[in-house]
Amino acid sequence: MNYKKFLAILVCLTAMLTSCKKYLDVNPKSSVSENQLFNSELGFQQALDGVYSLFASQNLFGDNLTMGFMSALAQNYNIPVNSRFYDTAKFNFNSQEVTELGNSIWSNGYNAIAGANKVIQNTEKRRDVLSISAYSRIRGEAVALRAYMHFELLRLFGPEYVSGLTKKAIPYKKDVNQYTAVPLTTQNAVIAILADLNEAEQLLATSDPIVNGQTNRSIKMNYYAVKALQARVYLFAGDKSKAFAAAKMVVDANKFTFVTFGNATAAAESRDRIYITEQIFGLRVANLRNWADPGYFRGASNMRRSSNDYQTLYETSSGGSTDIRYLARIEVDNSNSVGFVFPSKFWQTYPGTAPSDNRLDQLVPMIRLAEMYYILAECASTTADGINYLNVVRENRNITPLATTLSQSNLNNEITKEYQKEFHVEGQLFYYYKRKNITRMQFMTTDIPLSNYVLPIPDQELEFNPNYN
Repeated sequence: MNYKKFLAILVCLTAMLTSCKKYLDVNPKSSVSENQLFNSELGFQQALDGVYSLFASQNLFGDNLTMGFMSALAQNYNIPVNSRFYDTAKFNFNSQEVTELGNSIWSNGYNAIAGANKVIQNTEKRRDVLSISAYSRIRGEAVALRAYMHFELLRLFGPEYVSGLTKKAIPYKKDVNQYTAVPLTTQNAVIAILADLNEAEQLLATSDPIVNGQTNRSIKMNYYAVKALQARVYLFAGDKSKAFAAAKMVVDANKFTFVTFGNATAAAESRDRIYITEQIFGLRVANLRNWADPGYFRGASNMRRSSNDYQTLYETSSGGSTDIRYLARIEVDNSNSVGFVFPSKFWQTYPGTAPSDNRLDQLVPMIRLAEMYYILAECASTTADGINYLNVVRENRNITPLATTLSQSNLNNEITKEYQKEFHVEGQLFYYYKRKNITRMQFMTTDIPLSNYVLPIPDQELEFNPNYN
């Protein structure tokens, strides 16, 4: 059975679990297909690859949760009236646009979780066809992916951690069935996420090839990606000491290196715009160029800001003009006479010589090395240490280090600026603003209520899940 057929089966199986009617209409052929899918180690691997493909769909991290919806929420674009994402950027959560996008993210997110749960369930049911190492690696990746997606949904549809500690947030789906689940409080959702990550850590510590020296595992939910996600979750929950420890382990492993100035600023056709060596975890998105090129950034698209805004973002008047993120990723669109500037992070070329796993035009970053240094800077025990960690990123972005005499308040401001620069059109900035309770995002002229950081639970979920009442 080829990969596309495996993926089709997995999508079918997960779809059954997200709709009661579809579940009741299952015919015996589906059971046979599932048995065939999990009848060998190869089948398990292809099923797991299917889960990665669900993550990489345009509805999720291939678009909506990265350069699209999430970047519009974070004000990365200056979107005129009647244009795509206008209602999103204006936080018009009752609009058809935002309602449909929210519903799509919710349903497809839980569909991907159902796919991961199918793999997890069958690692126990069909453990006889898996080697010890394969069992640990496949189950570890699937459990970590389940945690990753739940955390993404929690950050989007749930409240900020401190203010929403005991409020109902999202269901945590671990069972493979058609039934609704009681939504956990924000605190309990974090506990469930960390429990999954702890299990994944233990499984992958002895089975993941990256631990033993193989470095080309960044397109999988590898051991260090689990540690990096732990750092992200602990920081979300306000546990700075554990966030620091997890981030430090990733950094100290020396498995990931900053992009070189030469690669980041190379000729356009070979330029590394996504900083591939820094990716702790990234997704292969085969159609990324097709989605990004005609619909975003260039040509008649409104997915960009003005030259003045980019100069403000990268502080070109105070030393930022040498920043490689400004020098080589804010480019001029020469496809028309207007010559708009646009952010080219996802407008990536491919010379045709790189191995498929390293195709720069088919990779979306999920967790990167720079974020680990930002976490270290925010969680450091002293201001001086925090400045030193932040300066590591600044120096590797070709900008002047900060003075070690900065106050803690000034350091906090610099961390915010770095998040804005580093995660522009990447989907992570909105969550930083939310965690820090920032009421005025960059480029906004008025404050927003903190309620704008919580996307409404879809009506369909509220209708069929009485546990929200």
